[in-house]
This record gives sequence, structure tokens and C-alpha cells, in this order.
Amino acid sequence: MKSKFFVALFFTLVLAVSLVVAENEDLADKAKALKAGAIDAVGEAKQLMEGSGNLTQDRAREMIKVRAGNYESMNGERIQVMQESNNQYRLSVGDRSAMVRFNLEQSGEGNKTKFHAKLSNGRNAEIKVMPNTASERALERLRLKNCAGNCTIELKEVGKGNQTKAAYSVKTERQSRFLGLFKTRMNVEAEVDAESGEVIRVNKPWWAFLASEPDETEE
Repeated sequence: MKSKFFVALFFTLVLAVSLVVAENEDLADKAKALKAGAIDAVGEAKQLMEGSGNLTQDRAREMIKVRAGNYESMNGERIQVMQESNNQYRLSVGDRSAMVRFNLEQSGEGNKTKFHAKLSNGRNAEIKVMPNTASERALERLRLKNCAGNCTIELKEVGKGNQTKAAYSVKTERQSRFLGLFKTRMNVEAEVDAESGEVIRVNKPWWAFLASEPDETEE
């Protein structure tokens, strides 16, 4: 009787030990699987981080904040970028220069440079027209021979919402005769789209319709 009891007890202990071992092996397998999954996850995260870093570096190569120096535009024009006070910049081509009134970025394409403006509506506008061309088109529209005397050229943001543009504002004075009799000078302004070169607005005093404006371009 005792021998049967001990035999039964022995097999019971063997079974219990087997179950414990099996359970431990199952737990060990699960632990290995979790560890392998964690390693894969870390590897994927590392790849993503490296990829993100590469994208950031590519973006940095494509577009950087404008820097002072001499560049060549896509049209072959020689452009000088000068840094002014308060972290502002001036674009110059020949004897025409424009103060830049927004954040300007540049990118390289071969040995040529593109300039871009980040507008308030989120659009990235390429500055295709340089100050010399913008000045010429503004003066032509204002019927003036040159931008002499009290003349300013600014590259700034104009318009609102979807109509926001990067444009040159050319302001100057011109001779006129009020009521055809009295000599006077009037302040005039023309805005030129920096992407298309189109004159998008002309601004004159309210009394301009009472004044005669000789065409200086024909003198």
C-alpha cells in the first residue's frame, strides 16, 4: 500500500515539475519574442530618425536663409546681397537695389541661385524678377525716365489671403501741373509682381485727376 502511495506521489511530483518547466519554457519563449520585437522596434525607430535627419539635411541643402554675397540669377544676372541693420537684406543688380521686407531664402541650382520668400499665407514665392527689371517696368508704367531723387524700391508682401504676393514697391516723385497752372510734385507708386514682372497696382494722390503729368519718357 505504501509503495503504491510513493509511486503515485513520485509521478505527481514528476508531472508538477514537468508543468513548471514547460511553463517556464513558454515564458522564456515569450520573453525572447518580446525582446526580439523590442530590438526590431528600436531598429525601425533608428531608421526613421536617420531618415528624418537625412531629410533635414537635404532640406538644408535645398533651402537656406539668404546670405550676404555675390550670386548669379537663373537669368544670368549678377546679384549682390548685402546685409543691413536689424537683420534685413538688400538685393542689388547694377545701380538698382531693393530693401527686402520679409524673410528671404536661397537655393542653389548648379552655379546659379534662386531666391524665395515665405509669405504669410504659407505660399513659397520665387523671386524671379530682380530690382533693375522691376524698376524699369514701374517707371514705364508711371511714364518716367528714371528713378532719381526721392526714389525707393522695396521688396515686400502685398495683398491678403490667396491674393498675397511678393512684390516690388517703387515710390518716387514726379513733376506735374495742378489745374494745368501750378507747378507741383506728386508722390507716385507702382507695385510689380516679383514672380511675373506684371505691374499690379499704381497709386497716385487723390487730386491726380486735376493735374497734368507730362510724359517724361518722350523728352
